[in-house]
Amino acid sequence: MTKRYDIAIFAAGCFWHVEEEFAKVIGITDTEVGYTGGNVKDPSYEQVSSGKTGHAEAIKIVFDPEKIIYSQLLDIFWRIHDPTSLNKQGEDIGTNYKSAIFYLNKQQHKEALQSKKDYGKIFKKPVVTEIKKAEVFYPAEEYHQRYFEKHQNIACKL
Repeated sequence: MTKRYDIAIFAAGCFWHVEEEFAKVIGITDTEVGYTGGNVKDPSYEQVSSGKTGHAEAIKIVFDPEKIIYSQLLDIFWRIHDPTSLNKQGEDIGTNYKSAIFYLNKQQHKEALQSKKDYGKIFKKPVVTEIKKAEVFYPAEEYHQRYFEKHQNIACKL
């Protein structure tokens, strides 16, 4: 019998930081940083950073639903960034640093909407997180994958 895994896609600022936070969670079997939500096919980091492609720096998470469920991933998502900050996380500014949930099915869409509503009651400012149907996910260049594992003396400025 083949084990079933699910996928979640989030954007929450610097994808290095987001990957670092999710990679240590039990039940997550793989992470990949990349770009999604824009209008340029196969964009490069430089193109996305220009703010002209519409893409967000994002993370694709592969998880074991027997060990962690989507709503728990949403809880982590809300805690690791400021969803009230439009196109900005810490010192990182630009549309590529937007807060977004990219759902892959109706159940994820429903849970994302509910979690945004629930977490919206906690924050003092309005939550600006976009909830969008997942589109093509373009993996980032190899040097961005597992960045903190490769460069343990560097950290994102949040």
